[in-house]
Amino acid sequence: MLLLIWLIVGGVAAGQRHYFDSAPTNCASTGTIAVTIFAGPLNYMGVNPKVEDCHVDIPQPSQ
Repeated sequence: MLLLIWLIVGGVAAGQRHYFDSAPTNCASTGTIAVTIFAGPLNYMGVNPKVEDCHVDIPQPSQ
């Protein structure tokens, strides 16, 4: 139950920061949403997690 409340508080924090207003355009914005939700109530204690840069290997089609 505590974990569920933790994640809900994180989701509320992400909503207050308007992270859900538009679809994530890259893995950095998706990562920022995820770490904000996982940080939960820590967001209200000054933690502002952000993912600045990430790289995802996209497989190329074989020929």
